[in-house]
Amino acid sequence: MNLSATLILAFGMSMDAFAASISKGAALNRPCLREALRTGLIFGVIEAITPLIGWGLGLFASQYIMQWSHWVAFVLLFILGTRMIIEGLKDKPDNDLTTAIRHSFWILAATAIGTSLDALAIGVGLALLEVNIIQTAVFIGMATLLMSTLGIMVGRFIGPLLGKWAEILGGVVLIGIGLNILLEHPGYLH
Repeated sequence: MNLSATLILAFGMSMDAFAASISKGAALNRPCLREALRTGLIFGVIEAITPLIGWGLGLFASQYIMQWSHWVAFVLLFILGTRMIIEGLKDKPDNDLTTAIRHSFWILAATAIGTSLDALAIGVGLALLEVNIIQTAVFIGMATLLMSTLGIMVGRFIGPLLGKWAEILGGVVLIGIGLNILLEHPGYLH
């Protein structure tokens, strides 16, 4: 796989993380660049690891992994999205300053895992090709770091415009990403 194909793949893989990061940034109280970089790093590292795992598993048992990865992603994103919607619907004054200034590591990691399971599936496919999997995983991780950091900062500006609806919209976006993963998978009704 040449460099341009690798870059296209890397940025394509980072789009779910970008959308999720926008919703995460919108749900926070004016996140700073440091929080955006932290989120980008968590998303980037997980997104870089998953194609490596997929590649390793692809060498052994790709048919079993591909059968379930879309369901795991959907369930994770559905749970996280539902949680965000419930939090957004709680009765809080619009000028409530108790809005979180950062998400917990575990919430970010779970979201990153949910959005990176497509990279796991890509890794399974890459096991069948002659590619430098380390280089490809690094490019995917770097693209995701960049796009997730940018997503948090975009969310910073969208959040105040939407008020309490930012968290609800963010939850809907996460559920939508999960549904999209589920519906795009061939044979999703298995």
